[in-house]
Amino acid sequence: MKNILDKMASRGVEALSDRELLALLTEDEQLAEVVLSAYDGSLARIGDQPEARLRMVGGLGLKRARMLLAAAEFGRRAVASGGSGSDFINTGDDVVRLFRPQLERLSHEECWVVYLTSSNRVIERYRISQGGVTGTVVDHRLIVKRALELLATQLILVHNHPSGTPEASGQDKTLTERVARAAALFDIRLLDHIIIARDGDFSFLREGLMGR
Repeated sequence: MKNILDKMASRGVEALSDRELLALLTEDEQLAEVVLSAYDGSLARIGDQPEARLRMVGGLGLKRARMLLAAAEFGRRAVASGGSGSDFINTGDDVVRLFRPQLERLSHEECWVVYLTSSNRVIERYRISQGGVTGTVVDHRLIVKRALELLATQLILVHNHPSGTPEASGQDKTLTERVARAAALFDIRLLDHIIIARDGDFSFLREGLMGR
């Protein structure tokens, strides 16, 4: 382990290999090699594993499995919250970049709302609901209530499809219409509703479905 720490000290953490990063997290170089090999050298696959499965690989154990999963989640959140596009939303692609790291891998559905000022500055990202594999219940009144609390003048809906296909369902279209109508009563604009999935993304605005 000392050689890895020395390398990190002299060349920076970015110089470490995937195996060396895993070795630091597990405190065991041989175990790191076993875990990495079990998932074909893919850190993304390791980070996507259920805790119960990961802990069994090479005798990793509960504590080390949780350490790896926490590190993976840290990375996803860092990507989602940092960089350009996190303070201002100008296009649907900005929204996709912001949410894809945290939504595309989920096995359940979540619906989020991005609340914006009139200049498209992000006031808050708020998870409005969490459901099962096939859907989640969203109350449009709660969405508008939160907008009023934040003095937001615009908002964007975002949710994922665990099935992997991003096409909008009938329920998605109904929700969009309800939120748009309810928000308009208070001069709040629903700018877009974006669906993120493994196979791509769907934008109501891009498809010409806003305002119908």
